[in-house]
Amino acid sequence: MRVLYVSYDGMTDPLGQSQVIPYLQGLVKEGHEVHILSCEKERNFAVNENEIKNVLLKSGIPWYPIKYTKNPPVLSTLYDVIKLKKKAAVLERQQQFDLVHCRSYIAAEVGDYLKKKFGVKFLFDIRGFWADERVEGGIWNLNNPVYNMIYKFFKRREKHFFSTADSIVALTYKAKNYIEKTFKVKNEVTVIPCAVDEKFFSESKSFDGNVVKKELGIENHVILGYLGSIGTWYMLDEMLDFYCVFRKRQSNTTFFFMTQEDKSIIYENAKKRGIPSEEIVVVSLERSEIPKYLSVVDYSVFFIKESFSKNASSPTKHGELLSAGIPIVFNEIGDLAQISKEGGGVLVDGFDKHSYSKAIDSLLNQEQNSEIVMEKYYSLEKGVRKYTELYSFLKV
Repeated sequence: MRVLYVSYDGMTDPLGQSQVIPYLQGLVKEGHEVHILSCEKERNFAVNENEIKNVLLKSGIPWYPIKYTKNPPVLSTLYDVIKLKKKAAVLERQQQFDLVHCRSYIAAEVGDYLKKKFGVKFLFDIRGFWADERVEGGIWNLNNPVYNMIYKFFKRREKHFFSTADSIVALTYKAKNYIEKTFKVKNEVTVIPCAVDEKFFSESKSFDGNVVKKELGIENHVILGYLGSIGTWYMLDEMLDFYCVFRKRQSNTTFFFMTQEDKSIIYENAKKRGIPSEEIVVVSLERSEIPKYLSVVDYSVFFIKESFSKNASSPTKHGELLSAGIPIVFNEIGDLAQISKEGGGVLVDGFDKHSYSKAIDSLLNQEQNSEIVMEKYYSLEKGVRKYTELYSFLKV
């Protein structure tokens, strides 16, 4: 098929590099012609434009980046939607696409537009319940009449997208069940969790972790690791509380953060808990460096705020850590409770010392079925195969 892939997330963003491009490269290898239309943030675009352009050129993927508008809130997003629609219409007249594949809700505005105006088939790849994420993440305060109006608008658009899309992709079975029960959908919702380039993350096993530990000055330490951002959804305080229990159960421990967030936030919150600063190491990494530094991690943890919208979430870091063979503790998000039963890590019962201690017992003594769980849920090859099957279904 000739496909226009629309994303409000940039290809020069970490998410675009990890969660969009690998899928699309796989689809091109399956014989599909894929074009990308994306919004690019100024800083990331300046740093990564040439690298991403070369990657996509080698993969045979035409890329049409437009500038992401940050301010003012709301109006900037509406402006970006207008720009995306205009560019998509130009591309459609030139290329005559078989399908518009839309990543999340803003992109879906473009898909809905192309379907109405040109009759292009529309795949709604929801990624999560976006409007509810904005509210539950504290970005939209419903006590503010403007945000209340915007939320209601996008909930109406959500219902519209679900009813008009030719196909729907969700990240979790919980989301699938909710959508199929709540909305009039034409076909069964396809579940494709956030796939991981397992070859890339499994490279961590080729590094000598002891050598890298020595380089970091944490030789002979037991390392609890955290990979990724620490923003709206990630529970830094609770993860530090977990480490407080962990450090009492093990000697010579270090909490190792691989993140591009402000280091001072982590150190300040650790200090409040009496965690010595020398037990905290924070490094900011480029994607290419991640396997090397994952090699030092003995165990890992991530806690995410639980809410309705998170029923639709498939944390990318879960599959990445499994690929590296690292035992993990996490809380109940999306399908993780079921995945933990299949050997995909340890589910914490609550956010208190007793629950943390119980989880650490399991973490230290249970074996994960990392490879089995990776193949079932997070295999990039399997994800590409599912999209290919879906494209074939839509071509009929």
